[in-house]
Amino acid sequence: MSDKHFKFTNALITAPLLFVVVLWLVFWLDFRFDFKFVQNGIYPRSFSGLQGVIFSPFIHADLEHLYNNSIPILVLLAALQFFYPKQSLAVIVYGILLSGMITWIIGRENYHIGASGLIYVLFSFIFFKGIQTKHIRLVALSLAVIVVYGGLVWYIFPTPDVRGEKSISWEGHLAGLLTGFILSIIYKTPEFKKVAKYEWEMPDYDPINDKFMQRFDDSGNFVNLPVVVEEEPVISYFSTDLSVNYIIVVNEKNESKPES
Repeated sequence: MSDKHFKFTNALITAPLLFVVVLWLVFWLDFRFDFKFVQNGIYPRSFSGLQGVIFSPFIHADLEHLYNNSIPILVLLAALQFFYPKQSLAVIVYGILLSGMITWIIGRENYHIGASGLIYVLFSFIFFKGIQTKHIRLVALSLAVIVVYGGLVWYIFPTPDVRGEKSISWEGHLAGLLTGFILSIIYKTPEFKKVAKYEWEMPDYDPINDKFMQRFDDSGNFVNLPVVVEEEPVISYFSTDLSVNYIIVVNEKNESKPES
């Protein structure tokens, strides 16, 4: 498969925007009508807490929590949709379910809410899948993701907040990171066409007979080789000692023409 695999579609914009709009709508309903959706989050190792596996990514504690999750969701969902369009829906759906189940198993006995678990799924999947494909664009995407969001890795460990309480759901972050890695192995991407190699990348390349490499010594210093001027070849004509006799026939009949 060639780079034509990467195509701009309307889903590249509409899907991330729609997801974020749903997050803000749920938050507005909770704030406006005081539904207390937090009770629909993941509560580990309880039957009622299983509902949070589905609902928790759409529930946020406050406006700052929602805002901090909205920007990464927009960026990472757009990147997923552009570079992995055929795997994007499965990564989102199974990413939410699997990371939620892992959080339900290993989490502390408290409500775990927020889309941060999905953010870690997307971050992990994009990073590891790009490294696995070895495609130049996808590897570059992996490096870009780790540069921009590499600090997320620190939040997969227990991190106390300013009050000394471990209020951040590091279990959800860890579950999302593990889920993204698992999905990057499960979902295969089509093989990309191999980029044409240069002559010096070939296994039978001989630098000794390379005209360009002969300009450098063993230390890599440029060597000014003498210019060899090729002489023009001497053209030899055919010659022979045989004599050639020419016969001239003279028309002795000289007829005079009348003048007019």
